[in-house]
Amino acid sequence: MSLQWTLIASFLYFEIFIVLLLVLPIASPTRWQRLFKSRFLQSLTNQAAIYFIILIAILVLFLLDAIREMRKYSTMEHSDHAHLDAEMQGNMRLFRAQRNFYISGFALFLSLVIRRLVLLISTQATLLAQSEASMRQAQSATTTARSLLAQKGEAAQNDTNEAHDKLVSELKSQLSELANKNSELESDLRKEKKDKEALKSQADSLAKEYDRLTEEHAKLQKAGGGDKKSD
Repeated sequence: MSLQWTLIASFLYFEIFIVLLLVLPIASPTRWQRLFKSRFLQSLTNQAAIYFIILIAILVLFLLDAIREMRKYSTMEHSDHAHLDAEMQGNMRLFRAQRNFYISGFALFLSLVIRRLVLLISTQATLLAQSEASMRQAQSATTTARSLLAQKGEAAQNDTNEAHDKLVSELKSQLSELANKNSELESDLRKEKKDKEALKSQADSLAKEYDRLTEEHAKLQKAGGGDKKSD
């Protein structure tokens, strides 16, 4: 294998290793994102598009060269059957051309796959960070809402207690007023009862006095009538 194809094969093995690292659950997308955002890779990222285009162009050139070699030695295989050695040489060169085709083709394909995987991992890490931030905001909003509801509940409970105490105080004042009125009415009733008893006693005494005076008057009349008869 020539030097350039040795480099392409080494690059292919390196790509396979990178793909395995990115695909296997070795690190989380957040850690990969931190690695991608490192200073070294960030300095390379500024010109990554140019490097990637140059790499793709080189791999495409090697792929086209391998295709050309395949076509060349495949036609020689059908045209030259004179000697066994020449046929074996043609088959060996055709095998090398096919090997180089697969190496360059897979290297080109894995380059695109690695770029796509890096973009997907970065996007996933960004979405995870956004979802975590949204969850934190939702939890803080839920906590704030619960605290506000608790404060409103306490305020409502305090208002209810204050209203209850106010109602109880009003009822107590009304009861005290009614008790005072009841006591006043009872005192008035006792006074009226006493006055009634006094009037009744006065009426009884007047009736007794009237009866006495009536009896005396009757006695006087009888006495006056007897005197007239004697005359």
